[in-house]
Amino acid sequence: MKKIILMAIILLHTGMVLANDGSKLIRMQQRQERIIRSALKRNKITDNEYRKLMNEQRVIKRYIDLADADHYWNQAELKRVRGKLDRAESRLKRYKTNWEE
Repeated sequence: MKKIILMAIILLHTGMVLANDGSKLIRMQQRQERIIRSALKRNKITDNEYRKLMNEQRVIKRYIDLADADHYWNQAELKRVRGKLDRAESRLKRYKTNWEE
């Protein structure tokens, strides 16, 4: 009986950790979108770069919606969304500086 209860607690804890990672990724995406909008307002990026970045954000949102449909994030979903967010972040940095340091 103790083993069953211990296993249930471990599974619940793992589920909560994965759910927290999912919400963290959602917040990262929202933060990136705010940064993109403010970069356009401050003329750090061009209209064409803004369009490309926002299209990428729409794709990321679509993946997040698919992953969050069942309110459970497995490791493959976390890795896929995190990878897309990381690539979007590096592209945003590159566009904001336009290769000028």
